[in-house]
Amino acid sequence: MAAADSQLGLFLITASFVTLFVVHVIFTRFFSSSSFKRDAHNNTFNTTANVVSLLSNPDSVLKREKVKESIAGYETLFAGARKEVGTVTSKDSIEHREREYKTMVNSFYDLVTDFYEWGWGQSFHFAPRLLDDTFEQSILRAEYYLALRANIQPTSKVLDCGCGVGGPMRNIHQFTGADITGITINEYQAGVANKYCKQKNIDDKCRAIQGDFQKLTEKFDAEQFDAAYEIEATCHSPDRRVCFKGIHHCLKKGSYFVGYEWVVLPGYDQNNPDHVRIKEGIEVG
Repeated sequence: MAAADSQLGLFLITASFVTLFVVHVIFTRFFSSSSFKRDAHNNTFNTTANVVSLLSNPDSVLKREKVKESIAGYETLFAGARKEVGTVTSKDSIEHREREYKTMVNSFYDLVTDFYEWGWGQSFHFAPRLLDDTFEQSILRAEYYLALRANIQPTSKVLDCGCGVGGPMRNIHQFTGADITGITINEYQAGVANKYCKQKNIDDKCRAIQGDFQKLTEKFDAEQFDAAYEIEATCHSPDRRVCFKGIHHCLKKGSYFVGYEWVVLPGYDQNNPDHVRIKEGIEVG
């Protein structure tokens, strides 16, 4: 019996080592950071390998050891959120975020960009969806509608204000043929956007730069663009008057600036806890 137990124990130990070795080989072969491939033509995260390696991709500017630090920094800007309704709507809380908006937006998108792309695609915005629409069709229609309302032509020079990873920029270029420059405060997003533009062979017509849309006059000449648009981006502005004034500086006379944005409707009641809770939930993300 002792010999049998010994043999069984040896078998189990050997089996365990074999299992661990096989798991290691599979993970290294299929799920390592070296297997991570960005794909401008499809969803980058449509393979199991890329989903698993999401936080290990070589494009990321946020190292693993910095993830916890970045989350803590972002949560500090929304101290008390989801614990007590009205906390992040207080004057002090709002003024704190206005002062630290660069940190807030940068930390947020360092953390969520890949997760957004995984679940949402390359266009980080909502869109009205008709009965028989696919999600992708609704997104494209919303972007094409903006292009039409902005009167974007094949010869137009266009500014995308808050471009993310450039999904709308590439779609609108392919729809109109226009030359589009996107600006995002987030370094990681600019790098990803430019990688996708190059993959699609449109990097001579579309490019993203890292910059602050509160300081557009420092980045662009007066009357440089024929049109401009933003999609759910200027909600991050601490003072939209400054942002819009910068856009006005960049546009040629008679040009259009269009966009989709989060707004509070006249029916919003700041004394209604449910209204405040919903608004704060959207703000925190």
